[in-house]
Amino acid sequence: KQWYQRRVAITAGEVVHERFIVKLPDDTPDLAKVAPLVCAGITMWDPLRYYGATKGDKKMKIGIVGIGGLGTMGIKLASTLGHEVVAVSSSDKKVELAKEKGALHYVDTSSPASINSHNNSLDLILNTVSAPHNLMTYLGLLSTNGTLVQLGAVATPLQFYQFPLLAQRKSIAGSMVGGMKSLQECVDFCVEKDIYPDIEIVDASKVDEIFINLSKANAGGLRYVLDIEASF
Repeated sequence: KQWYQRRVAITAGEVVHERFIVKLPDDTPDLAKVAPLVCAGITMWDPLRYYGATKGDKKMKIGIVGIGGLGTMGIKLASTLGHEVVAVSSSDKKVELAKEKGALHYVDTSSPASINSHNNSLDLILNTVSAPHNLMTYLGLLSTNGTLVQLGAVATPLQFYQFPLLAQRKSIAGSMVGGMKSLQECVDFCVEKDIYPDIEIVDASKVDEIFINLSKANAGGLRYVLDIEASF
């Protein structure tokens, strides 16, 4: 709490170069829904764009690992783009949540049978997990030429065997948000299709509580939006 008191400044406006402005349609809904698109939205959109999933010329089988604030947005984007989406989680607790957001399939990595049902089948995996974990489980889900994209910032080294990469040309890559062109495309697509992260609007008094809750889990896959006016 003291860190935030010392380090965070809040402004009602800022002057920037037009290159860094995102244009919103006149009929854009509540800005509280739009704001998380510049975080969760672009984080999931940019790797989909880079690996060809936003072009519309081919349908892919895409895995989304981690069904939290990023993962649920990834499921919404990939499914709305017309792809077959497989939600991947470490238990079966989020089956209903994942399918509600648009996933057609669900892999519980604690179940060998669940993993085997989709082994060697995914063209692309977006991995949002930010805690230490075993990459081999996800590499096994990739098809030949498939790519595992790391989005979660893990502070410790991750280990994996090279053989799956060598034998089937599988790849491990990384991605972090995206540029202004990609962000504009993301916002335009989401506004047009009415796709937004699931949000909860809170005031500043809830910030500590939210960080504690998020350090444990994000059961509802929410993005929290801070209401500045209500905070003072």
